[in-house]
Amino acid sequence: MAALARWCVQRRLVVVLLWLTALAGVTVAAAVTGSAYSNDYEAPGTESGRAARLLADGFPRLGGDSDTVVWHTDRGTVRAAAVEETMTRTLDDIAALPGIAAVTGPYEDTGAYDGSGAARISADGRTAYATVTFYEPAEDVSKADAEAVVRTAKAAAGDGLRVELGGSAVALTEPAGGHLAEAVGVAVAAVVLFLAFGSLTASLLPIATALTGVGTAYAGISLLGHAMTVADFAPVLGLLVGLGVGIDYALFIVTRHRRGLKRGLSTTEAAVDAVTTTGRAVVFAGATVCIALLGLFILRLGFLNGVAVAASLTVVLTVAAAVTLLPALLSFIGPRALSRRERRRLLEHGPEPEVAAGLAARWSAFVERHPRKLGALALVVMTALALPTLALHLGTSDQGNDPKTATTRQAYDLLADGFGPGVNGPLTLVTRVSGAEDRLALDNLDGVLKATADVASVTPVTYAGDGSVACLTVVPASAPQSAATSDLVRRLRAEVLPRAESGTSLDLAVGGVTASYDDFAEVIVGKLPLFVGVVIALGCVLLLLAFRSVGIPLKAAAMNVTAVAAAFGVVVVIFQWGWGGDLLGLGRAGPIEPFLPVIMVSVLFGLSMDYQVFLVGRMYEEWLETGDNRRAVRVGLAETGRVINSAAVIMISVFLAFVLSGDRVIAMFGIALAAAVALDAFVLRTLLVPALMHLLGGANWWLPGWLERRLPRISIEPPECRAAHERLTDVVKEVVGELDPGEEQARNVRDVSG
Repeated sequence: MAALARWCVQRRLVVVLLWLTALAGVTVAAAVTGSAYSNDYEAPGTESGRAARLLADGFPRLGGDSDTVVWHTDRGTVRAAAVEETMTRTLDDIAALPGIAAVTGPYEDTGAYDGSGAARISADGRTAYATVTFYEPAEDVSKADAEAVVRTAKAAAGDGLRVELGGSAVALTEPAGGHLAEAVGVAVAAVVLFLAFGSLTASLLPIATALTGVGTAYAGISLLGHAMTVADFAPVLGLLVGLGVGIDYALFIVTRHRRGLKRGLSTTEAAVDAVTTTGRAVVFAGATVCIALLGLFILRLGFLNGVAVAASLTVVLTVAAAVTLLPALLSFIGPRALSRRERRRLLEHGPEPEVAAGLAARWSAFVERHPRKLGALALVVMTALALPTLALHLGTSDQGNDPKTATTRQAYDLLADGFGPGVNGPLTLVTRVSGAEDRLALDNLDGVLKATADVASVTPVTYAGDGSVACLTVVPASAPQSAATSDLVRRLRAEVLPRAESGTSLDLAVGGVTASYDDFAEVIVGKLPLFVGVVIALGCVLLLLAFRSVGIPLKAAAMNVTAVAAAFGVVVVIFQWGWGGDLLGLGRAGPIEPFLPVIMVSVLFGLSMDYQVFLVGRMYEEWLETGDNRRAVRVGLAETGRVINSAAVIMISVFLAFVLSGDRVIAMFGIALAAAVALDAFVLRTLLVPALMHLLGGANWWLPGWLERRLPRISIEPPECRAAHERLTDVVKEVVGELDPGEEQARNVRDVSG
C-alpha cells in the first residue's frame, strides 16, 4: 500500500488524467451503445415460468406487453353515443401507432361483455377499458412509443370523460425524480464534511473522489447490461451504495491524512501514511461489501446476479479511487487540507500529538463506567425495532401502490372500483392439448373454476392456431397482492387442477404476475438461510484473519444480523403497514418485493462490516501496542467515534435522499440502508459493541494457539503495530512462558509492556 500511495503522489497528474480518461471513455461508450436493462423475475424450474414459455410458444402475439386504457364518465354511461364514438376513434388511433400489435375494446362485442364472459364495461355502465398489446415486452418498448399511446388516449378526456392508463409500458412515461436525489445527498454530505474539516478544499475531495468512481461505475453498469441480465434499478442502487461508501471511505482517509499533517509530517508522508493505515482498512471494508454482494450468486437467479455484479463494480471503483485518486488530489492541495486556524496553530506551536477529547472522549469514558446498563438498553432498542420483521409479507407491489397522482394508480383504482380488485392481477392457465379428451376436459373446466372459492370470473378456453396449446384466464375475487390471491394460486395447483386433469394428458400451469411473484418469493425464501449462512461465514473468516480473534468475528456477525433485522422492521412499518407512507409520498401500503430481502441482506451486511472494521481496527492497534483491553476499547471508541458519526450522517443523508427518486423499490432501499446505518453507528458500534468488549475483557482477543499457528497473516493494522506486537509477544514468552491467549495472558502482557 505504501508503494502504491507514493507512486500516486509522485505521479499525481498522471493519476488524475487516467481517472478522467476512464470516466470519459466509459461514459461515451455507454452513450453510444445505449442501455439494455431487463427485469426478468423468472426463477428457473417454476410453474409460472413454464406457463410463460407455453404461452409464448402457442400465442406469439401475446408475448408483448399488455397495457390498459380505462375511461370513466360521471354523467350517463360509457355506452352513450358521444362517449362510444370518441373512444372508438381514440382506440383506432392507438392501434395505428408504431409498436402496437393489437387493441381490444368493449364496443366491438355485444352487450356488456366481450363475448368471453369477462366484462369490459362495469355493471353500473360508468367504467370501461381496452387492452393495448405491444409487439415487444415492456423492457424493450421505447419511451417514445409509450408516450404516444398515453398522449393519444389522454386527448380524448374532457366534458365529464376521464381517461387513465395502466401497465408496465405506461409506467415508463411517469415522471421520475431525475438526479435530484443524488444532488440532495451530495449537498448534505458537503455540508457535513465542511463542518467536520473546517476546510472547503478538504471537504470537496471526498465528494470529487466518490463522484469519479461512481460515475465510471454508473456508465459501466450500462455496458454490463449487454453482457448479462441487469435490472433497471441496478444503476440507481449502485449510485446509492457507491455514493454512501465512496464518500465515507474518502472521509476516513482524509481524516488520517489531516492527523498526519498535524503531527508535522510532510504532505507526501501524510498521504502515504493515510493510505498505508486507513487505506488498508478501506480496502478490507470494500472487500467485505463485495463478498456480501456476490453472495447473491448462491441463489442462482440471473436477475440477482446482475444486481450483485453491478453493485460490486461500483464498490470496487470507489475503493480504487479512494486509494489512488484521493492521495493524488491530497498532494495537489498540500497544507490546505487543514483549516486556516489549524495551519496557523501548527505554524505557531509546531506539531502536537492529537489527543482524543470532547464529546467522543467523554462518551467513551461513560460507556467504560456503565457497560452493563448501556448494553442492556441497546439490546432493548434493537429488539423493539426488529419485532415488526416477524410480520414481513413478501408479495407483488403493483401499480396500486403508486402515488395517487400517477395515471397508473388512477387506472388501477378505476378498474378495481368498476370490476373488482382481481381484474388488476388475473391468473393465466396454460397447457398443451393432444386429443379430444383433453378438449372436453378443458371445455368443462370453466364450470369447475367458477365454483372455486375466491374466483370472480373465468374466460372460455382459447386455442392456438394449430390447437396444440390452450389457455384461459381466471380473475380472482381479491387484489393481486392479497394473501387470499396467493392462497387461490396454491389451491388451484394442489387441489382443483389435478382433479380436472384426471384421466387426460393435460398438465395445466398457473401463470400470471401474481403467480410468478409468488414463485419467485418461494425460491428466494427457500434459499435465504443458506445465503445468509454463507455470507456470515465468509465475513467471519475475513475478520478472523484480520483481527486474529474468535470473539471479534462472532460479535460482528451477531451485530450485523441485529442491524439487518431492525432495518427490516423499519421497512415493514413504513411500507407494509403504511405508517408515514403517504407523508413521504411513497404511495399505498403493500407487501415487500420478493427480491428485496436478499439484496438488502447482502448490502446491509457489507455496510455494517465497515464500521466494525474501522472501530475495532483502531482498538486492535491499541491492543497490540499496550495489551490493555480497557484502554484499547476506550481509546479506539474515543478516536473513531466522531469520524464514524460524521460518516454515518453522510451515509444516512445520501440514502434518505433517494426517497425523492419517486421509485418505490429504490425508496425501500434508501430507508432500509439509512435505518441500518443509523442503528449501526449510533446504537451498535458506539454503545453495544464497546460495552460488550469492556465486559469480555481480554477474551475479546482470544485465539487458540493451534489456530494462531495455522492462520495466514492477512491483517489491516500498520506494519509498525505488527512489529510492536511481535516484540511484545517475544518478551512475554521469555518472562511467563507459552500461554494461551485470554484474560490471564492479557494481564501479563500489560504488566510487561508497562
